[in-house]
Amino acid sequence: MAVDPSFVGRRWGPFRYTVGLEKLREYVAAISGGAPNLGLAGLPDDVHPVLHDEAVAAVGAYRSVIGFPTFAVTFAMAPFGAAMLDPALGVDLLRLVHGEQDFEFLEVLRPGDVLTTHGDLVDVSRRGRHEVLAVRTESINQNGRMAVRGLFTAIIRG
Repeated sequence: MAVDPSFVGRRWGPFRYTVGLEKLREYVAAISGGAPNLGLAGLPDDVHPVLHDEAVAAVGAYRSVIGFPTFAVTFAMAPFGAAMLDPALGVDLLRLVHGEQDFEFLEVLRPGDVLTTHGDLVDVSRRGRHEVLAVRTESINQNGRMAVRGLFTAIIRG
């Protein structure tokens, strides 16, 4: 069943997420070849300490540990997931594949940041036999500033 294009503009959220120091560390361990939840022993030497070491980060430019940019996927994709599971859209999850995702980073992510994210369906189109859905997300921090914008694209195989 095809998604009705009249759903363009439908919104999901808000979703609230508090950035945690250990989550930032686990993420950088996972993407750099470390072992999440097993501590930071064994983290490769080329992982910048501002991504995991509080003492080093405290005297650096950002004055705290910061999130690796793609950490944003942990909170920014919540509206996309809600859209794909929304019964009104009727997405066939067995035919769903990840298309693309893009981020625009406007604020550095730090432990303790509280992000509120919402997303809107911005496109329903076809590419050959496949249906393409796009959800744009916006994540605003506790200071009212836009931290991250995202665009998540799903392909529903035809």
